[in-house]
Amino acid sequence: MSTDRVRGVNVTIEETPIGLNRTASVLPEEASIADGGELHIGGCPVTELVATYGTPAYVFDELGLRRQIRRFVDGLQSRWPSSEVLFASKSLPAVAMYSIARSEGLSVDVAGAGELSMALAAGVNPERIYLHGNAKSDAELKLAVDAGIRAVMVDNFDDIRRLKSLVAKPQSVFIRMIPGISPTTHDSQVTGGSDSKFGLPADQIAAAVAEIRDDPYLQLDGVHLHIGSQILETEPFAGAVESVSHLGPFAAYDIGGGLGVTYTPDEPAPSVDEYLDSIVSAASRLLPEDAKLLIEPGRAIVARAGVTLYRVNTVKRTAKTFVAVDGGMADNLDIALTQQTYEAYSATKFDRQPDTTCDLVGRQCESGDLLRADVGLVDPQVDDIIIMPATGAYSYTMANHYNGALTPPIVFCRNGTSRLGARRETEEDVMRLQQPGLIEEW
Repeated sequence: MSTDRVRGVNVTIEETPIGLNRTASVLPEEASIADGGELHIGGCPVTELVATYGTPAYVFDELGLRRQIRRFVDGLQSRWPSSEVLFASKSLPAVAMYSIARSEGLSVDVAGAGELSMALAAGVNPERIYLHGNAKSDAELKLAVDAGIRAVMVDNFDDIRRLKSLVAKPQSVFIRMIPGISPTTHDSQVTGGSDSKFGLPADQIAAAVAEIRDDPYLQLDGVHLHIGSQILETEPFAGAVESVSHLGPFAAYDIGGGLGVTYTPDEPAPSVDEYLDSIVSAASRLLPEDAKLLIEPGRAIVARAGVTLYRVNTVKRTAKTFVAVDGGMADNLDIALTQQTYEAYSATKFDRQPDTTCDLVGRQCESGDLLRADVGLVDPQVDDIIIMPATGAYSYTMANHYNGALTPPIVFCRNGTSRLGARRETEEDVMRLQQPGLIEEW
């Protein structure tokens, strides 16, 4: 675990009362604790971050993020030289993140015109972009084809029909299969089961392949699958390789993503090395040795690097103690959608043991707006700063306007310096989309 040398502080997380290795496993790699118990992220004190950017705020450890990218890129390259790592950008679709991905050697998978436009705005080479999606529109396909992206992932026969009417020059495609694998994860995160809305079953692949190869411009480069998300075991990934191997020889095999992350110390995730070893071991046995191997990590790249900072608005002691913060399911829908359990800490009190068991709740008008039940905090008071770790994936993606909430900013921290990746949404931004006089005019 790193220490904060930028400001002359040298206290590791493990040395703090609530630190130990359990806490260190969920905080960003470049997190440290200063004298007095204040958390620093990338060398930046949380009090300074809150004073500068407000709360709620999505804060990222940039060095830890870049380090995690290199673990995937370099790790796969060393095991399978003909390989490519695609960033599953749905996990953090922000221009700044696309720029980081590009600079660290990642290709990008996008699933719609919005993500594609942001990737292009960040300077991602179209030859490193892959378009996914189970319901692509004519307009999205045209945008992708006109931009010259690397490949379109064909999900269904309508994709093929649309592409045939659009392309007038060679266009690479992959075809997505349903592997019939249902890994252990939340039901909403299973994407490879036999009843999945994504891809085609194995018994329809041959017909789709024939239809693609019948077109003079469509070039079938490979096959693709994706089994799910937040998977905490490696065996299903080896099973995915086996499933796709039964389709026969192709130039490329995209095994998708899905590697889970550690949200709480009691749910450890496989390491990047363990994940890659599982995939490459199966590929070495089952796939052509000259084939290209692609993977699509998203959550596993960005989750740990990101935290959410909140401010306590109220402390209520009734049948139980409720600590209510200025955010909630509007900035982290995952707590309601998948009931994911997160950790939470008093961000300036790491030098003290938790002394209050409480429910950490949000401000949205739902009883399900529960950030963490029965969490231990240190003497919770109004205006305390609360940190929720491992929120780097999908929080910004699924931010919403419940109760008029505004999307928080994205902040990157590195070597004691912070920079804005995306500014906070304002009321003016929201009102630009509204038509306040429309009803009166009727």
